[in-house]
Amino acid sequence: MPIYGYRCSSCGFEKDVMQKISAAPLTDCPSCGASTFTKQLSAAGFQLKGSGWYATDFKGGGSGSSTTTPKADTSTSTASSSSGDSAAAPSTPCGGSCACH
Repeated sequence: MPIYGYRCSSCGFEKDVMQKISAAPLTDCPSCGASTFTKQLSAAGFQLKGSGWYATDFKGGGSGSSTTTPKADTSTSTASSSSGDSAAAPSTPCGGSCACH
């Protein structure tokens, strides 16, 4: 069952209540008795565990995954000098020498 945070706008009393999703929201403050007890908006608290897609694609933080960051390309200069046409040399990590391009 989820835990909802409630706050009374009259007296400021706050309480976390575990209740079913289908349950009607509470309205009466247990502290002052006023009918100004309302649900508060809060962030969901959950943690993904295991070896799923999130561990391989989004783990490590930053602006992107460290596995997709290309390393310095040292084969581009070799490929362009051997072909004789520097404009035709692709700027890919493999230097255009594989069948993926």
